[in-house]
Parts: sequence; structure tokens; C-alpha cells
Amino acid sequence: QAPLVESGGGVVQPGGSLRLSCAASGTIFSITHMAWYRQAPRKQRELVALITSGGKTMYGDSVKGRFTISRDNAKNTVDLRMNSLKPEDTAVYYCNAAAFAVGVDHEDDYWGQGTEVTVSP
Repeated sequence: QAPLVESGGGVVQPGGSLRLSCAASGTIFSITHMAWYRQAPRKQRELVALITSGGKTMYGDSVKGRFTISRDNAKNTVDLRMNSLKPEDTAVYYCNAAAFAVGVDHEDDYWGQGTEVTVSP
């Protein structure tokens, strides 16, 4: 079972909105930060937004004021609300969490398989 499962990607017109969701499976626990990254074709993966277990957030410069990250610690879920989408937001979006897993004695980074977002007229 994948440690993180994303949903909510799709095709949207410029200026539109999408909401991505990510749920942690029962294979990871004691999650500290959760985040969204993205990778566009021929580009490196970049941080979009991060939220700590205490609710502190940080955003990549290109999405500040347009995207909002939120999480539910009880459900181990993290959402990304994306508004005013631009063609340059087109990418595969990955959910990330720092957590422990059964049988692993240290905190590690875990990833979802990604969900594709396309912003196009």
C-alpha cells in the first residue's frame, strides 16, 4: 500500500481553481511536516507548499497568494487549494510527508505517486 495517496488533479482553464487532497495510509505515523511538490516536464521537482504539525505554513514564491495548504492532523490528510491557476502551474503534483513507518526506527520522507494538473485554454 502506498504511504500517501493523492487525488483531485485534472485539466482546468487559466484563472480556474483546483483542490488536491492527500491521505496517509496506515503504513506511516507520527507525521511531522506534510507538503506538496511539483515537477513540470524537463524541470526539477520544486516545493509548492509545506505545513508543519503545528500549522505553520510556507510557500514557493511562484504560488504565494494563490495557493493554500491545510491539513487535518486527526485524519492525516493534507489539501492544496489552488486558485488563479496559470499555464506554468502545469505539472505533476506530489504529496510528501516526514514520518515514521512500521519497522523503521527513524523518520524518513514518504511520497505519493503524483497527480497531474494541466492548466490550458
